[in-house]
Amino acid sequence: MKIILQIIVPVFFIHATYGQLPPVFGDEYSGKSSSSEMVKTYLTPQRIVWQSDDTGESIKNVETLLKKGNGQVAVNDENLFRFVSNAKNKPGILLDYGKEIHGGVKISMGIRKSKTPLKLRLRFGESVGEAMSNIGGKQNATNEHSLRDFIIEVPWLGSIEVGETGFRFLRVDVVEADEDAPIKSIDAAFVYRNIPYLGSFESNDKRLNDIWAIGAYTVHLNMQNYLWDGIKRDRLVWVGDMHPEVMTINTVFGNHEIVSKSLDLARDQHPLPQWMNGISSYSMWWLLIHKNVYDYHGNLPYLKEQETYMIALLDQLSTFIDKDNREVLNGHRFLDWPTSEKPEAIHAGLQAMMVMTFEAGAEMMTILGRNSLSVKYEKVAKQLKKHRPKDNTTKQAVALMALADLQDAEKANKKVLTKDGVQHMSTFYGYYILEAMAKANDYTGALRVIRDYWGGMLDLGATTFWEDFDVLDVANSGRIDELIPSTNFDIHGDFGEYCYIGYRHSLCHGWASGPTAWMSQHILGIHITDAGETVKIVPNLGDLEWAKGSFPTKYGILKVNHKKNGDGTVRTEIEAPEGLRIIK
Repeated sequence: MKIILQIIVPVFFIHATYGQLPPVFGDEYSGKSSSSEMVKTYLTPQRIVWQSDDTGESIKNVETLLKKGNGQVAVNDENLFRFVSNAKNKPGILLDYGKEIHGGVKISMGIRKSKTPLKLRLRFGESVGEAMSNIGGKQNATNEHSLRDFIIEVPWLGSIEVGETGFRFLRVDVVEADEDAPIKSIDAAFVYRNIPYLGSFESNDKRLNDIWAIGAYTVHLNMQNYLWDGIKRDRLVWVGDMHPEVMTINTVFGNHEIVSKSLDLARDQHPLPQWMNGISSYSMWWLLIHKNVYDYHGNLPYLKEQETYMIALLDQLSTFIDKDNREVLNGHRFLDWPTSEKPEAIHAGLQAMMVMTFEAGAEMMTILGRNSLSVKYEKVAKQLKKHRPKDNTTKQAVALMALADLQDAEKANKKVLTKDGVQHMSTFYGYYILEAMAKANDYTGALRVIRDYWGGMLDLGATTFWEDFDVLDVANSGRIDELIPSTNFDIHGDFGEYCYIGYRHSLCHGWASGPTAWMSQHILGIHITDAGETVKIVPNLGDLEWAKGSFPTKYGILKVNHKKNGDGTVRTEIEAPEGLRIIK
């Protein structure tokens, strides 16, 4: 075993094969603060998607907007981009910044005869269609959670910076007639955490490599003041949604304080007997996340801080079991949106979650030295296992039942999880479907799901993963980075259900990042045990020829390199930091 030193990789040098990630912004101008991870970088538009006038009369020198500048206006700037309006023609332009980002826009205006401010209407969009839309209507564009459609005033010979949302595209329109406005720049103000990508994944399949990297980037964007689930919406701490995000953070960024900060916020905002976010399953996810965090990082003092609340929560959960060992949880009974109208699926999923929660609770009590409580909660878990929900064909619930040993994983995979390909999935519970497929040893099938389902978003222009995705919506739908012909559907504006109808649908949702954590754990075979002291390496390449990558551990960066031999066996090379125990 070769000992290596931890290497801090510059932000966004995530993966050599993923060329679409933003570059290191050395050639842009930045507002980095040395005292904080949070930085702001100004990005130049990458292309003009649309403009209202191609004659050169009302829109002039458009190519100058694509040139990198310094953000500083001057009295002698020449050949600037110009908006020229009259009563009949108020011009507009649609800009593409190349990738979904979080932040706003900085607009700088040069010198002109009129010293009055210039009124502009701004429309941010995660898709071209959203940026071109009006609020309301059948396609449901909104200003909810964050403003993305509003009017501003740009000062004469000055700049203004506005906006705090998730977007890739920006439409800018002149509001008033008789304007002649020289615009020096329309730069995106990108706000993110300047943290290193310590984990990585690479294989002979570029599509999988891209999916791994996009999952990592999706969560990175949501690591703002707290761990949000969406940068357009929801800009909130949803505890259940956090679970896939935390697994991705463990995989990519290691032990980051935003996780404990967000978990503690949820605990303090929801004193018992409240359920977190009003959802009983989300209180269970809070417990399961703490178990994962301890398993990966082994922070016993932090676990001890949760002891009182944990015991009270587990005791509260134990009161929601009937004489037949069925869960009878109150509050909002919720797994994910596609199962929200299926009571039998919700019950099956909650029953499985109760089993997993009490098993995790028993293990945490042992760690905390509360052996009598460990015995108590293990007994509750065994009691719950006596009830096995029947005749459930919903992928999400069946996956949880397989993970909780309420159903045989191989039978569940064959009868339910692989039925109809990647139909009837969700980006949130897709992670648990993949986990159940791994338990059934169907790694090739799971890779096919990742390629078809998450890869389906890539095929439509995604640079981050979405709140939800229905593969049946793809037929005759245009890409999110193109103007949609009238003969095609708009994948963003024409579909969606529940809280994500039309353009309200979030195209950057952290709960969709599951494949990133899953591929590192199951394809690279990196299984963290013993409170982060030990790593068991068991690669499962499926149909891949080779795979390699890195993983952050409490002792530093672990690197693995797997190659499939001609006889199907796998040759593995390992570089581990000193102090980390490796089991093969």
